[in-house]
Amino acid sequence: MDAPGASCAQSLLIMQSPSRLPLRCWAEIDLAALERNLRLIRASLPAHMRYVAVVKADAYGHGLQQAAARLMHAGADLFAVANVAEATALREIGPGWPILLLSPLLPEEDSYVAEYDLTATVSTSDEVQRFNALGQSVGRPISVHLKIDTGMGRVGVWHEQAEKLYAEIVAAPHIKLAGVFTHFSSSDEDPAFTAEQRHRFLAALQRCPGIRLDQLFVHADSSAGLETLEGARPFNAVRIGLLQFGILPRLNSLLAQVHTEPVFSFKTRVGLVKELPAGNTISYGRTYTLKRDTRIAVLTAGYGDGIQRASSNRAQVIIHGVRCPVLGRVTMDQTIVDITDIPGVTRGDEVVLVGRQEKAEIPLAEFSRWADTIPWETLCSVSKRVPRVYKTQLGL
Repeated sequence: MDAPGASCAQSLLIMQSPSRLPLRCWAEIDLAALERNLRLIRASLPAHMRYVAVVKADAYGHGLQQAAARLMHAGADLFAVANVAEATALREIGPGWPILLLSPLLPEEDSYVAEYDLTATVSTSDEVQRFNALGQSVGRPISVHLKIDTGMGRVGVWHEQAEKLYAEIVAAPHIKLAGVFTHFSSSDEDPAFTAEQRHRFLAALQRCPGIRLDQLFVHADSSAGLETLEGARPFNAVRIGLLQFGILPRLNSLLAQVHTEPVFSFKTRVGLVKELPAGNTISYGRTYTLKRDTRIAVLTAGYGDGIQRASSNRAQVIIHGVRCPVLGRVTMDQTIVDITDIPGVTRGDEVVLVGRQEKAEIPLAEFSRWADTIPWETLCSVSKRVPRVYKTQLGL
């Protein structure tokens, strides 16, 4: 690993690490791949489409500061986060970009919307009154996006009542309507209902008198729901989350043809190698019985790092370019794997949990399936004790 003074084209930067101690378990984040992915996605979209980079939950575990800074450099048009804490951290990285708060605000958070020049999501009359009062108190309008609930049943005004709330917004002198959007609940599972949601959204907009959609961010689609987007006005923005990190939620998306690169890889090391005789039961709960004399490796990572316990006796890892199975339960700090058929494994060897080593690869989606979960949750489950190692070379 290069010294801190090495050139950008060569260097790896370790962030969120308490010291220069050797790495036991770490996530590698390829910022150059992230930038290439944004450029590929943008090139595949219609020219009028604007890029909304979703970077909530610490940029899906990739690191908000590093990921957002690279996305700013690559040309994102707007950033979307979950809450005020994320938004204020993002605003410290770079002024000038619009930042949309996707979740409802607590009343005591309202003042930060004005202080940090944020855009709030509006779903209720109460929020219109609050943000109008805030705008009056600071002497400038508060930017908002109107969210319309078309079937998610979460945040948003129900589509049949959207016209009334829209009228309240445009009548409020200290609010500026900057966008309107909805959220598809089953875009990766139920195309028919997604089409119905799209129809409800467009019908609700048509009932809003005088709405100037060409002057607003109009967005409904995310990485998982893009099969009908191309050329489909009035939509002029798309929310991109996992796809920019190289993870395609489903194959029939419009952007399945865009070969984005994985940005995230997850690694650990061999902490111990030992031999155990056939017939032994091992691990907590004696959940695995050895079928042969077995050479095992004890890895220096467990569910306290992000290898989910549900993947016990199911997951695989890569050592020396070969897949090997997890034996027994994943524990908090250690995981046992079978290395009987892999010669030469020794203490300290690198182990790939997610990513590529030689010709072998474990995609994030497969790693997630072993734990009966989804890539979103997997990324958010990689704990804070796992240092993020940032690849900074451009490679464009």
